Amino acid sequence: MAENSIFYSTSGGVPLASKMSCRSRRRIFELFMRELSPAADSRVLDVGVTCDNTFPESNFLERWYPHKNMITCVGTENAAHLENEYPGVKFRAVKQGAPLPFKDGEFDIVFSNAVVEHAGGPAGQKFFISELCRVGRAFFITTPYRFFPVEHHTGLPLLHFLPRRWHRWCLRGNYRYWADENNLRLLGREDLRRLFPPYIKTQIQLIRLFGFPSNIAAFGVSGER
Repeated sequence: MAENSIFYSTSGGVPLASKMSCRSRRRIFELFMRELSPAADSRVLDVGVTCDNTFPESNFLERWYPHKNMITCVGTENAAHLENEYPGVKFRAVKQGAPLPFKDGEFDIVFSNAVVEHAGGPAGQKFFISELCRVGRAFFITTPYRFFPVEHHTGLPLLHFLPRRWHRWCLRGNYRYWADENNLRLLGREDLRRLFPPYIKTQIQLIRLFGFPSNIAAFGVSGER
């Protein structure tokens, strides 16, 4: 039986949040398949799976990807249940802020959805991105768009449009976990682009929901280091 995930602790109680998330993640998955065109034998690393198995949008790559035997997934939560739910998938636990336990270029594609915003401040986020690019020959990384009208994690509208320091101050009550920059640092389009090393050519694309940009996708080839 899966555990309760901190990442759904607040948004899970917001009406229609799951349906909205499913819709945006289906678009993310379609963009991933179209832009990276993974082959049946492509080795895929999914960084940031969750222990949750109650929401249909959870771990959607493992749910929708056709070649499950080529997926290795990692996360800070215990998601070992994915190996039983999706035979062929392999899970390994990792620690936040630690190097990924893989060799340089071990995977053809590294996929990571809605994780980089939880990797700490700018230094932690840069390290996270550098690790994804180190172990993967190509990458596909997404994060919620900072200026979507409703913040994905808290379900609160517009409050996150404030300067970062003010936003964190306002969350200190009922949303204390998300008030800590180590747990949530929202990104705009250029914020995400600046996290990549200068030698990596990164394509940035916005995913829209109800006409508003809801997520940012960054993808490309990791290149030579």
